[in-house]
Amino acid sequence: MDGYKGGWIEIIAGGMFSGKSEELIRRLRRALIARQRVQVFKPLLDDRFSTEEIVSRDDRRLKAHSVATSHDLLSRVEFGVQVVGIDEIQFFDTGVVEVCMQLADAGLRVIGAGLDQDYMRRPFGPMPGLLAVAEEVSKMHAICVRCRGAAHYSQRVSGGNAQVEVGDSSYEARCRACYEAYRAVAQEEPAVQLTIGAEA
Repeated sequence: MDGYKGGWIEIIAGGMFSGKSEELIRRLRRALIARQRVQVFKPLLDDRFSTEEIVSRDDRRLKAHSVATSHDLLSRVEFGVQVVGIDEIQFFDTGVVEVCMQLADAGLRVIGAGLDQDYMRRPFGPMPGLLAVAEEVSKMHAICVRCRGAAHYSQRVSGGNAQVEVGDSSYEARCRACYEAYRAVAQEEPAVQLTIGAEA
């Protein structure tokens, strides 16, 4: 898209450990070197490494605004900004698709990075809509921890059955052949329950 004068949307998608944030930071730094005005956002939910920065696993960092909703994101975009970066975009509400469209229609370059599938291999949040409207989509792959092939999935290895469980230790990168459906182990009721109370 080099040389294009209008706005557009780029989505960097893939599983965990595939380098999405690293690629997002690389593109945003390139824009900064070109002296473009850049503003970066992340969901308030993602506080793993920092609440004021987006951080890649190789410890590359960029200052970012943490926001709760797509409406908050839109309201925080500053006048004169040319490039908007959004990390962990899958955690935003579905309104983020329209927000990205509004920004691109206004002439901004929008770069979003996020998981395209959850741990059950289902499309994640607003990602299907974002992938549909983006001018450019980059599909990132990690390395499968089992066979060392190209990993496309985020294999959950511990935790519950909620769609969102933030934290690297609960996941592994897996390819299609090595992926296994995950079900949380049910917590058993204790054989004996102690009840402490006043005697009559």
